[in-house]
Amino acid sequence: METFQSLLGRKLSDALAKAGLPEAADVTPATDPRFGDYQTNAALVLAKQRGEKPRDVAEKIIAHLKVSDVSEMPTVAGAGFINFTLRAESIAQKALEILADDRLGVARSTSPKKIVIDFGSPNVAKPMHVGHIRSTVLGDALARIAQFLGHEIVRDNHIGDWGTQFGMVIWGWKNLLDRPALERDPIGEIVRIYKETNERSTSDPTVREACRQELVKLQSGDPKNFSIWKQCVELSMQDFERIYGLLDIHYDIQRSESFYNDRLPNVVERLLKSGIAEISEGAVCVFFRDIPELADKPCIIRKRDGGFNYATTDVATVDYRINDLKSDTIWLVVGAPQILHFKQIFAIARREGYTADFRHITFGSILGEDRKLMKTRSGENVPLRDLLDEAVQRARKIIEKKNPDLSETEKIDIAQKIGIGAVKYYDLSQYRMTDYVFSWDRMLSLQGNTAPYLQNAYVRVRSIFRKAGAPAGKIDKLILREVAEINLAKRLCQFAEVVPQVLNDFRPNILANYLFELANSFHAFYEACPVLKSEEPVRASRLALSELTGRVMLRGLDLLGIKVPEKM
Repeated sequence: METFQSLLGRKLSDALAKAGLPEAADVTPATDPRFGDYQTNAALVLAKQRGEKPRDVAEKIIAHLKVSDVSEMPTVAGAGFINFTLRAESIAQKALEILADDRLGVARSTSPKKIVIDFGSPNVAKPMHVGHIRSTVLGDALARIAQFLGHEIVRDNHIGDWGTQFGMVIWGWKNLLDRPALERDPIGEIVRIYKETNERSTSDPTVREACRQELVKLQSGDPKNFSIWKQCVELSMQDFERIYGLLDIHYDIQRSESFYNDRLPNVVERLLKSGIAEISEGAVCVFFRDIPELADKPCIIRKRDGGFNYATTDVATVDYRINDLKSDTIWLVVGAPQILHFKQIFAIARREGYTADFRHITFGSILGEDRKLMKTRSGENVPLRDLLDEAVQRARKIIEKKNPDLSETEKIDIAQKIGIGAVKYYDLSQYRMTDYVFSWDRMLSLQGNTAPYLQNAYVRVRSIFRKAGAPAGKIDKLILREVAEINLAKRLCQFAEVVPQVLNDFRPNILANYLFELANSFHAFYEACPVLKSEEPVRASRLALSELTGRVMLRGLDLLGIKVPEKM
């Protein structure tokens, strides 16, 4: 189904060709609705190229524009912008088409890809904390949106379950473990023994050497150390899964660092044999002398002592995702501090001849009210499970106050949807590179750009049909007379334009902000245009418009990973 933006863009191309002018610019949504619904700066671009007056070029283009079936007569504004105002009849017809479409007008990609999305990636033997929100929630939303657009998606949780910290964990397990505490709070006890061991190793060379020996034994396959490591992994995974269950996050595969251990020697051998890597001061390194920003930053893929590191594992991970999973696109939703690391990994992959599309999708930080990284009062990272539990508890208090007559089952369900949805939406509504201050009051507000406000818009839609006692019936025509219903229908038609834009720069906030504007348009419509009290055929038309609003809101929030209640 062609969108208004696409249709007007096609008509603009035809007009430029007929006027003997080259392609110059696209049609975009108008920045100021007072001048129209869509606009193009093609005349400005061409005038600069040709040394002509923009308004003269604009008039020449308009003379060949055939848009009367879609918009009013195009107008020229400002320095030479061409503006289009959609006809109410066109909006009504398009909205009716979308109402009959299961995909709400959103077209599938004409060039679908197989995309591996690496997001979340917590570390074993450590609790997930507030810092994991952005990667986990952002990655999940991008996966949902890409899948809806027709791409084949593999969600991969690249769990950190291997490394030097396990020497300390295993020594602590053998010497400091409190079994009853492990049963009560597995991750808490593992963290405690790790911290205490770390403190001891700092001041006691004997403990430090003992930890190193425990790591060597693990890496050599010692049965006892492997068993301890495996228990740590299993306990951590159980904790992760509880949190993913709360967040409604699902992975297709979970390939941890240890999964690649057997592949690492071959990675080093292959890179040496191909000449991509070389031995330098006893270590195996890849140099990037031809890449200015990496020229003085070699990548070590085998240490002097023969040990492997993250870079070795990540090269093996690229191999697996391209050769085994057969993906042509890899998205890594990982924090900005890893930019240099992934530039090196991508450069190595390209030298090996891989042509996949590699994208490192970075994001900002979550800050406390002091505008520093969010921490507990003791300076520790805020555990994610505690934060999510508090979100649900705070939502429950709001529900108790607003609607105390709900059943206990309803209160539990609604509190979870509102609390978890609030946390997710507050993150996704920000531009991903922006640091933001975590605020319970703003996050759970029923006013403003928040999940509860959007969820309430959906609930209001459903309340219309509960009062009507029946779903919207099938209609042949939408009647759009009032400004509020025209604006709402127009907004609904934009859904199909907005969803594909999200992947252009991996910005779910574009969809979040669209849904906020849709909720505003619906509330304005609800106040200005009586639905159930209207006479037919206006009543049926407004019911259909309400039904379409509910469906778009439901689908849009689902693409962000947010559930909606039927009541609030």
